[in-house]
Amino acid sequence: MNSMRLLILLSLVAGFTLSSSTKILAHPHIFDVAAETEVSPDDLLDDLRRVQVIFLGEFHDHVGHHSAQLSIIDALDDDERPLAIGLEMFRKESQEALDRWTGKDMPLLEFLMVYNDNWSMWEAYREIFIHARNEGVKMIGLNIPRSITRKVARNGFQSLPEEDRKALGNVECQVNPFYSNYIRRAMGGYGGHGDQYLYFCEAQLLWDTMMARNLVAFLRENPDYRVVVLAGSGHAWKFGIPRQMLEEAKISYRVLLPEYFSRVDRSNVNVEITDYLWLDVGVDGWTFSN
Repeated sequence: MNSMRLLILLSLVAGFTLSSSTKILAHPHIFDVAAETEVSPDDLLDDLRRVQVIFLGEFHDHVGHHSAQLSIIDALDDDERPLAIGLEMFRKESQEALDRWTGKDMPLLEFLMVYNDNWSMWEAYREIFIHARNEGVKMIGLNIPRSITRKVARNGFQSLPEEDRKALGNVECQVNPFYSNYIRRAMGGYGGHGDQYLYFCEAQLLWDTMMARNLVAFLRENPDYRVVVLAGSGHAWKFGIPRQMLEEAKISYRVLLPEYFSRVDRSNVNVEITDYLWLDVGVDGWTFSN
C-alpha cells in the first residue's frame, strides 16, 4: 500500500469525508439512541451538562456538522463551568499557538500559518475558531505528529524506532475484531486484508490512544473544565477516543455523531457506538437556530 493511498484511507476513516444528499427542514432532529426517540435541543443540553467530556463527531468537510458543533459549544460556553474545545485538528506541540489565539495575542494571518501546518479547510472551521477567540474558550491540541501514524500505517506499530515508542509512553496497539470490523464498515466495506490492514487499524488505534492521553492530561491539570472534543466520527465513536480515555481515568462522557446513511444511521445505530445521533435532515437542520 503506497503512502498516498494510506493517507487517503486515514483521512477517510478519521472524518468519513463524503458528501450526502439533503432535503430542507428548518430544525434539528436529535435521536436519543438508548430511548429510541427524538429529543429536543434543551433535553440534549441538559444531559450533556451532566458529564465532563462531550465527543462531537464530524465529516471534516461537512460545513453542517461544524454548524451543529458550534451550536452546542455556544450553548455550553455561557455556563458557570469553564469550557474547553479539544481538537483532533491540532497537534499537542502547537498548544502555545492555540493559547495565544484564544488569548487574542496572535493576529489572524500569523495564526493561519500555524493552522495550515496542522490542518486544512479553514473556511469550514473558521466560525468555531473565531467563536473560541471572541468568547475566550480554551482550545486544546490533542493530536500527535502525522509522521508517526504514517510509519505505523505503512509498517506496523512494532516498526517504530525505540525513541518514538518511548515518546509515546510505550502504548500498546491491540486491535480486536470488533474494532477492525467497524473500521472496515466505516470505509464502506473496503480495507484490504492481512498485515497492511492490521497496520492501518493500529495507526487508528494509536491515534485514538494518544489523543485520549492528551485529553486526560489536560483534565488532570484542569479538573473544573468541561471539554467538547471535535474529531472525525471514526475517532469520536465510543470504541475510539472514549474507550481509550476510560483506560486512563474514570471520566463521565457522552458521544454525539452525525448521521451518515449506510454507515451510522437511524436504521443501524446502537448504544455501543454513540449516545446520540444528529439526523441528516438538510442544510437547515444542523443548528439549534431556526
